[in-house]
This record gives sequence, structure tokens and C-alpha cells, in this order.
Amino acid sequence: MRRALTWLAAVAAFAFSVQAFAAAAQFVLITHAPDADPFWNVVKNAIKDAGQDFDVTVNYRNPSNGDLADMTRILDQAAARNYDGVVTTIPDYDVVKAPIGRIIAKHIPVITFNSGTAQQSESLGALLHVGQPEYDAGKAAGERAKAAGVKRFLCVNNNVTNPVSFERCRGFGDAIGEDFKQATIDSGNDPTGVENRVFAALRKRPDTQAILTLGPTSAVPSLRAVQKLQLTGKIYFATFDVTPEVDKAIEDGTVAVAIDQQPYLQGYIPVAMLAIMKRDKTQDIERVRKTLLADANFQRRLRLYGLIPHFGVRNVDTGPSFVTRDNVALVKKYAGQYR
Repeated sequence: MRRALTWLAAVAAFAFSVQAFAAAAQFVLITHAPDADPFWNVVKNAIKDAGQDFDVTVNYRNPSNGDLADMTRILDQAAARNYDGVVTTIPDYDVVKAPIGRIIAKHIPVITFNSGTAQQSESLGALLHVGQPEYDAGKAAGERAKAAGVKRFLCVNNNVTNPVSFERCRGFGDAIGEDFKQATIDSGNDPTGVENRVFAALRKRPDTQAILTLGPTSAVPSLRAVQKLQLTGKIYFATFDVTPEVDKAIEDGTVAVAIDQQPYLQGYIPVAMLAIMKRDKTQDIERVRKTLLADANFQRRLRLYGLIPHFGVRNVDTGPSFVTRDNVALVKKYAGQYR
């Protein structure tokens, strides 16, 4: 009799564990980014940490070559899977509007992040937007360049399929008083292609005083072009985002400033907030925000990595912050992993 009871207890325990596993929250984070972009490694680390801290499963999905048509298919697949929550970028509002709408129509909570704006996010029906206001970031960087005497610049855009990316160029141009349309080139993402296009653009426009690159994918090849033209240290160089190569260039004085949008926060916060919503059965953003800010794991990670989020009513601004020679040591310690 005792053996039978023990067997029944074991079966019951197994059934409970299976039920608990099946009930565990499952989220998906979808981006527009190609596989080759190192920026997203930090985001991947963040969603892994958030998953561990809040005991949820998070899948990362993206179009391998950055094709937005592939991204829309991934969004539709997310709707069919009936995830407990979806985190997605808004690389092109008109392209992703319909598939995101189909997700929301199934009452799946959505948080947008990185690319896009808080206004676009709200229009889509998402609960929140987590990211950097791109125009403001570009303008703030441009103000720094203006203070250094810059009046003409070259904006190296390796992400022209994302309309919001041009806001970075526009903000920089407005700050120094130059039309960004005349200053922007489509560099592509192939390193050799980027280097050649920047080399040619600088030869064509010898009065260029500054270069703004929109990420490490274009920054590193652009630095090679600058070196070939013997302009290292003579041209003001600013870039978005950091990698070990960018950090070294800041230390060397080759890069004046990197605009840091704190991508770790962009991955961690949406997952954490969706997890809290699922656990506490609420979509009250203010309540969820307070719960997250009181979370010991979240606060520990903020202190450890030197991160500062700015919470608004329907948005969390993760930038811009700036990396210069003054603070590059802290950022360098975690570059490519958490910064």
C-alpha cells in the first residue's frame, strides 16, 4: 500500500512539474537586424539575464539578412504561436503596422523597443516603447560637434531601410546648420563597401569636418578610410553605439564621442515588464514600473553596468548618453556584453 502511495505521489509530482513548465511564460523578441550586426549581442545578453531574473523563456528572432519582408513573416508567426508577450522593433511603421496589429488583435501584449518612436508605438496599440529618441540623440551629438567648430559633416548610414535612422542624421545636421540630405550616404553593410564609399565621399567633399556613423558596422570601416586619407585626428569623428574597437578609438582620440543608447536596457526592460504583467495579472504600466524599480536583481544590474534608464508615462528612454575619454574605462569593461 505504501509503495502504491509513493508511486501515486511521484506521478502527481511529475504531473505538477509538467503543468508548471507548460504554464511558464514564453515571450519572443523580434528585431529587424541582420545577423552580422554586433550591436545586438548586448541585447541578447540582456534578454537572457531578464529571462533568468524573472523565470521566463524568451526567444530571439530576426531576419538573417535584415529583410523587412522576412521580419513581417516572423511577426505573423509570433501571432500564430500565441506567445504570452511580444517585443518588437519598428524599423518601418508602414511595413510592420499590419502584422503587429494582428498580434494585438489576439490580445497578446506588445512592447516596442529600439527603432521607432513612442508615438508610433502608441498608434500601433503597444503598451510601451523602450529606446532612444533618435532625433534628440543626433542633435545632442551635433551640438557637441558645433562646439568643436564643425559646420560640414558626412553621415554614414548603413541602415537606410529603416526610415527612423535618418533622424539621427537630421538631428546632427540641424545642430550644426547643414542639410542632412546632402550630407548622408547609403554605405551598405559590407565592410569593404563602407570603406570605399566613405573614402570616395571624403575625396569628393574635401571640406568635410566631421563624420557621423550610425553604428559600429559603419564606424570601423569608416575609420579605415579616414586613416588611408591621412585624416586621423584631423576630422571630428562621432558614432552611435560602442564596441571594443570603438572604445579603443575613443581612448586613442580617433573618435571624439560615441552616442550610447544603452542597448542592454532595451533588451532587459521589455522582457522584465512583460514578465511582471504576466505574473501579477496587470497591464497597469505605472504599477509595473514601480515593481520593476523595486526589484533587487534589476537594481543590481543597473549599478554593476553603470546604466541609467529614464521612465516616462508610455516610454522608457535609454539614451542618449555619451562615451568619451572621460568615462570610456567603465564602458570598455563591459563593451560588447552589457554596454
